[in-house]
Amino acid sequence: MRVSKKAIKDMSVIIRLLSDSHVGRLGTAGKDGYPMIKPLNFIYHEGKIYFHSAQQGEKIEDIKRNSRVCFEVDLPITYVKSEGSPCSADYLYRSVIIRGRAYIVEDKDERLFALKRLMKKYQPEGGFGDFPVEKLALTAVVRIDIKEMTGKEDLGKETERQAVMELLAKKRLQSDILERQ
Repeated sequence: MRVSKKAIKDMSVIIRLLSDSHVGRLGTAGKDGYPMIKPLNFIYHEGKIYFHSAQQGEKIEDIKRNSRVCFEVDLPITYVKSEGSPCSADYLYRSVIIRGRAYIVEDKDERLFALKRLMKKYQPEGGFGDFPVEKLALTAVVRIDIKEMTGKEDLGKETERQAVMELLAKKRLQSDILERQ
């Protein structure tokens, strides 16, 4: 990382960002050599990323051809307007970039575990029922084994930083309350 002062050194902050983010972006090597980026729903669990997909398609073909992938999530916080100089404009954020290897999960129990965790993340109140067998046959589950994970943030200068931290804490509290309902 070029600017080490922007590195997130607290792993719990990185894991919280992965847990709270609803959309991640998967980077694969396309068959024509160009990088491909796809937004997707995902879960983070014990050093791994899981997502679901159709059994066939560009994403799955790319992973079968080359399991090396990149995965990214970010939390855009706010734009800081320029005052007097365009160089004083800023954007406050947090982000995580992961490098690893993606594997299509064949084990039935691991597949169901990942799919149930996905449903729990996106519909924490429950009520989603069981997975129909015919749909499971059409659904691929992919696991990314993380090799490298880095977090980066810019929360502003000291005066802005305190306000941003309070905003993030308030948002976290609201999220926790909603999850418990």
